[in-house]
Amino acid sequence: MKLTISSTFDAGNIEVVNADRPDNIQLNIRKDTNSDFLQWFYFRVQGAKDHACKFSLLNASEAAYPEGWDNYQARASYDREHWFQIPTTYDGKSLNMELKPEYDSVYIAYFAPFSYEQHLDLINNAQLSPLCELECIGQTTEGRPIDFLRIDDGDPSKKKLWVIARQHPGETMAEWFMLGLIERLLDEEDATSVSLLQKANFYLIPNMNVDGSIWGNLRVNAKGVNLNREWAEPSIENSPEVYYAKEKMKEIGMDFVLDVHGDEGLPYNFISGIEGIPSFDEKLRYLSDKFIANWMAINPDMQDEYGYPKNEPGKANLQVGSKNLGEEFHCLSQTLEMPFKQNDNIPDELVGWSAERSIKLGESLVTNLLGIVDDL
Repeated sequence: MKLTISSTFDAGNIEVVNADRPDNIQLNIRKDTNSDFLQWFYFRVQGAKDHACKFSLLNASEAAYPEGWDNYQARASYDREHWFQIPTTYDGKSLNMELKPEYDSVYIAYFAPFSYEQHLDLINNAQLSPLCELECIGQTTEGRPIDFLRIDDGDPSKKKLWVIARQHPGETMAEWFMLGLIERLLDEEDATSVSLLQKANFYLIPNMNVDGSIWGNLRVNAKGVNLNREWAEPSIENSPEVYYAKEKMKEIGMDFVLDVHGDEGLPYNFISGIEGIPSFDEKLRYLSDKFIANWMAINPDMQDEYGYPKNEPGKANLQVGSKNLGEEFHCLSQTLEMPFKQNDNIPDELVGWSAERSIKLGESLVTNLLGIVDDL
């Protein structure tokens, strides 16, 4: 047999140490571009059909979030559309995965990828709707368009609602979420969406970090910059993705923003709020509580028992996107975190937290926003 391991494709990431035997395939995760972060992996295996394979990611303990490996299961796919979990263990040093491929080619990834081609399909399909316009608001450090979707009928009295995703490129569930949200918003036969768009205009950036997504990075852009720490002073040189997004926000205005992410460690969906920003007041507290309570009632995949500790008053890091925007625009600004693992409240032993569940969660945001839009 001839065993081939490759990752020279969109979002691919792996380094082969030794692949002489299928039961002892030794690999490393490549570091993010111009950075020491590492965690995202995505590679193709050929020539291993019907052979029991064991893959060891030797440098897993050097990952940005090694706690993310505990109770984690890697994903595999034969067609890059249907992804399933494979047996995975972490021994404190290596992440070890086992699979007996049923076909000659199989892909293994940290989570179901969302490729640049899929991104282009998403935005180009959206622009076909008479409700939506596609705009390039600037370019990344490598010269790629920063794609911006506007669902805006020009009525200045409507609320201005923003949703951005994938500041951290390896958090692919965030763009799956955007797919669900956008498709539902543009469904002219969905009464909830129609009703919401009578009250609000939407401004959407489905992928804030296109370069990092293509490179197969976990956390940074092509310059090695963590975009979600750039919002206080973004620069065209190092973080144009944030710079141009924020300029567009200043131009349009904002009554609400959701920043969509994935969390490596916690096996739950949860909201990280803005309790620690200097201008946090009773109205923002009321809106925050109502937003979370509504979403939990609408979609039980949401919960509020587990999450990040709330910032003490005035202690929020205003370099972070949702904190910075909540303070600058004095609006309800939230970060959504989805798991790479299971949603332990409603586990799925075959696929774990999945692209499909992320899509459904994105769809359910529409109902949540309809219930809160009049209060914004």
